[in-house]
Amino acid sequence: MADGIKIRELMINIFDYPHVPYWFSIEQAVQLMRMAFAGRERPEPVVILVFDEKYNLVGTLGRNDLLRGLGPEVITMPDTQASLQQTDDTGAALLWDKQFIADAKTKAEKPVSEAMAPVRYFIGPDEEITSAAYTMLRHNLQILPVLEGKKQLLGIIRMSEVFEALTAAVEGD
Repeated sequence: MADGIKIRELMINIFDYPHVPYWFSIEQAVQLMRMAFAGRERPEPVVILVFDEKYNLVGTLGRNDLLRGLGPEVITMPDTQASLQQTDDTGAALLWDKQFIADAKTKAEKPVSEAMAPVRYFIGPDEEITSAAYTMLRHNLQILPVLEGKKQLLGIIRMSEVFEALTAAVEGD
């Protein structure tokens, strides 16, 4: 049952999870992601952790972040965004496709710090699993860093562990 399960019981040690320094290239991060998660039976949203030179967690990189980092600027430019919304999806996809192919090799050399999502939310190791579920659902997160005393990074809790713990409680396991 999920009642009383603490984050510390389900978290993954920070050194057991794929991570890169912020100066690595997007291409290096893509290669790491492919190696680290190759051959997984159960596909799940994949996130790589991004650290600074003092080993402070500064961000995360998911598949969407990496593709945005490789993709053309038309996806993020405000004035183009409105014009893309006015066209049909096929036309926008064709425009993006041509530009993606042209830009991807050059953009793969950019540092991951330009593509990562900054870390904004954390949880303590002695908090309940339901607190992690609430935070992750509220902010659409697949992982949540676990901090001891709001300073030391211990690990992460993934949505897959939260899901398993909470659904086991529903099933009565």
